[in-house]
Amino acid sequence: MKIILDAMGGDNAPEAAVLGAFDAAKTFGTEIILVGRGEAILEVMGRHGISDLPAGVEIANAEDVVDMHDDPASIIHKRKNSSMVIGLKLLAEGKGDAFVSAGSTGALLTGATLLVKRVKGIRRASMAPAMPNKKGGKTVICDCGANAECTPEFLLQFGLVASAFAKKQLGITEPRVGLLNIGTEDSKGTQLQKDAYALLQEADKKGLIHFVGNVEARDVPLGEVDVVVCDGFAGNVLLKSIEGTAMFMGSLMKRMFKKNLLSKLGYLLCSSGVKDIMKLMDYREIGGTQFLGIKKPVIKAHGSSDRLAFCNAMKQAAEAARSDITPELEKALQLLAEAKEPQHD
Repeated sequence: MKIILDAMGGDNAPEAAVLGAFDAAKTFGTEIILVGRGEAILEVMGRHGISDLPAGVEIANAEDVVDMHDDPASIIHKRKNSSMVIGLKLLAEGKGDAFVSAGSTGALLTGATLLVKRVKGIRRASMAPAMPNKKGGKTVICDCGANAECTPEFLLQFGLVASAFAKKQLGITEPRVGLLNIGTEDSKGTQLQKDAYALLQEADKKGLIHFVGNVEARDVPLGEVDVVVCDGFAGNVLLKSIEGTAMFMGSLMKRMFKKNLLSKLGYLLCSSGVKDIMKLMDYREIGGTQFLGIKKPVIKAHGSSDRLAFCNAMKQAAEAARSDITPELEKALQLLAEAKEPQHD
């Protein structure tokens, strides 16, 4: 398993990316191609007293870097020598099994779409993080930011690809798919939700997915569904709200435990449980978010990823490559196409 890493992408690159990659190589035995300015990568190694690359790690030099302010549509031509573009080309050429970057989301999505290509039949690639829920499992949010404006057909495909993802990578036999809305009644929402509801309901009747209806935002972290379908704007607001609430609750718990000597003693007694809870909601433990609908795994790591986050993003990329949901997506899309064909007597 060989993972290609954009060593120059993210707020803490190249240091966090390089050290995280080295950790992944040593911990998981992953082969890695570090794509970036070779001199900068060697400087990181020198600062940390590392004389040789770990076994299985190599450097692919790339002198340019995609800036967060670059127009995503222009990076293929204007930033063709960047670490992101060269890394995606290596993936498309079969030089690696997955690609990881903490760089610009828009540029990464555009680059992946143009260079690595979408799975046949996919209208738009989507982002689908798997968030821990109250029931001890995970809920996939699709889309969470790749497509701010959507059609009902896009939402139907999000339901199909996220359901396939939940089956293959989360091991959920029959994922419950819900449509994010302001109420559970089928009459709720804008025209987009109403039309998408009808399409998802029809797909359920044909056995393509297990659609359970509308779901409210508060029920997502409670685990009422395994997949929540939404446009990228609403999905991103939902995701950031969950993350912010988790951070807020964490700060409240810290304040509570520091209140007095007795509360500090209480913390000592339950500190391991508290740490486990905080770990569940720590983006660094998750690693990143996979773009669903791209032929080969492309993982978007958090822009502020540190060493631990990059290490876990590499682990996630390897798992995504091993599970390979592309055949599952192609099968689901073929069934959808067949279901749309007119029936003749």
